[in-house]
Amino acid sequence: MKGFENMNYEKLAELIFPNIDKTPDYYLAKYPERNLPEGANVTRYAPSPTGFQHIGGVFSALIDERIATQSNGVFYLRIEDTDQKREVEGAIEDTIATMNNFGLKFNEGMTGEHSEIGTYGPYRQSLRKEIYETFAKDLIKKGLAYPCFCTPDELNAIREKQTAEKVTPGYHGEYAICRNLSVDEAIARIEKGDAYILRLKSPGNSANRVEFHDLIKGDISFPENDQDIVIIKSDGLPTYHFAHAIDDALMRTTHVIRGEEWLSSLPIHVQLFDVLGFKAPQYSHTPTIMKQDGGSKRKLSKRKDPESAVSYYKEEGYPTQSVIEYLLNIVNSTFEEWREENPDTDYHEFPVALEKMSKSGALFDIVKLHDVSKNVICKFNADVVYDNYTTWAKEFDKEMYDLVTANEAVSKEIFNIDKEGPKPRKDFGKWNEVREKIYYFFDELFYAEAKENIEFPKNIDLEEAKRVITEYKKIFDITKDQDSWFGDLKTLAAELGYATDRKSFKKDPDAFKGMVSDVAGIVRTALTHRANTPDLYTIMQILGEEKVQERFTKFLEL
Repeated sequence: MKGFENMNYEKLAELIFPNIDKTPDYYLAKYPERNLPEGANVTRYAPSPTGFQHIGGVFSALIDERIATQSNGVFYLRIEDTDQKREVEGAIEDTIATMNNFGLKFNEGMTGEHSEIGTYGPYRQSLRKEIYETFAKDLIKKGLAYPCFCTPDELNAIREKQTAEKVTPGYHGEYAICRNLSVDEAIARIEKGDAYILRLKSPGNSANRVEFHDLIKGDISFPENDQDIVIIKSDGLPTYHFAHAIDDALMRTTHVIRGEEWLSSLPIHVQLFDVLGFKAPQYSHTPTIMKQDGGSKRKLSKRKDPESAVSYYKEEGYPTQSVIEYLLNIVNSTFEEWREENPDTDYHEFPVALEKMSKSGALFDIVKLHDVSKNVICKFNADVVYDNYTTWAKEFDKEMYDLVTANEAVSKEIFNIDKEGPKPRKDFGKWNEVREKIYYFFDELFYAEAKENIEFPKNIDLEEAKRVITEYKKIFDITKDQDSWFGDLKTLAAELGYATDRKSFKKDPDAFKGMVSDVAGIVRTALTHRANTPDLYTIMQILGEEKVQERFTKFLEL
């Protein structure tokens, strides 16, 4: 009787997949174990092309890339496009461009919508249909999968019945009404033309528990899956569950690193690997990226939070290195301490460890990112700042791009102010802050500024400022070194009634108009319209004698 039943399964499998002549063994031989060093990890970034990249995608891909690369393994890109109704045009190219932009280089996988590298492909699921059908056919032959003819209305009725009976919803047990159809009946309905999908005949029992070790969450336990999940949809393409199990096995993936929202699917995936006869990869479920919103935390939202989109960082002008270093701090909180101890070391040298990841929500803090970015940018030399800034400005601030590139030598001097000491200035956290910090070097912007926006030292009015500049204009000498220049400034300050040392001023503040620092501040205001700038002497040297005198003259005309 068993042999007769097996013959019927064979007949059913041939009816459903008449053109499939390969076996699972064929593909297992075609995609053999990888020849890699001991301990090498194989990871994948496997997005669906249903939208443009989210910062969570970069976060996930960064972990994948680090775990593979630091173990001398393989990091590959697989496009999971079995949900073709939701596919967004250009999403694949956006994914590849984003990862390249963030320095996340794939060893294998998709390199364009119609191109790839590597010998374990195709790396696009819609091109692997024959592979999935081969494994589905084999499951049918073994009586481990079956056609389901239930209509949407019938499935709704099952759900309503389960809700009324307070039973776990889904296609399982007595509610899996096509599970026990005879093979002959299934064949007859297919030959009649009835529409169907393919389901796994789950061997699970929800009363049994599965013990599992997650590399981030630790030891976890969950009920066995008893749902007869769909493995092949009505359009002939596989479900995510079925496809990913086959792909991860054949591509010899050792580590699946994904968001914790997939934890609920783990019972299904562990069961699929077992039913298909594969060794399951090691799973790691990363914490959800959260955001502080008032007094509570919530998931970073594509709809509410502009910083969730990768495009935000480009538009704002955050260097990709800044974003990566900030994300590494979320991946492992030890990164911040490591960076302090290794201020000039390439971040690739930091050893990412899955077991050191937070088990709970990872908090995304844009203020913290900005601080990290200031630390990153301050270590760039002037040429790197110039190249990065002009690349950004060309797209997002054409006026500044034209001014900076037309004055390249001067611009590099500007970007080099206070750069070469042991503690370089941290003026910029992102490129869209540069204009405000350096605009006064360019006459076109400086003279266009409204008079009411000019900043004066505290307790100094325009009349007093003009009195100081009138006298300082007479003695200014750009050829003097910095000590001599400041000596002249102190002498003038004393002549104009300003204290030249703090002790004297504190002893009798009413005897003075202010401090020598106020006189320097007045000169700063006349030249930059700002109360806070980098080193005043250096600014004067960059502006040059003629421009300094011209600005003094114009200031006196205000």
